[in-house]
Amino acid sequence: MQKVKIKKNDQVLVIQGRNRGARGKVLRVFPSDGTAIVERLNMIKRHTRANPNRQVQGGIVEREAPIQIANLKLLCPECGKPTRVGRKRLEDGSGARVCKSCGATFN
Repeated sequence: MQKVKIKKNDQVLVIQGRNRGARGKVLRVFPSDGTAIVERLNMIKRHTRANPNRQVQGGIVEREAPIQIANLKLLCPECGKPTRVGRKRLEDGSGARVCKSCGATFN
């Protein structure tokens, strides 16, 4: 398993699939599967049964499905471009993610 370079709350661009060109915020990352859930992208419909104990209404529910991380590119907050992500060791010994286009560090 490779270290995932996309984290929760990152802004990403979809580069492949039916949502190509769309931008969104990462809600959740599944490193073991190599997938991530992006806000309001890759929407699917699920039929759910009503459950009064949990206050769940029955019907057709629309929700986000996971997208492969290989199909996402991180948007740099400095230059605003979709970019690859590198890693850099800082002076205090901690690591940081770095934009390959402009060299800015991600928080």
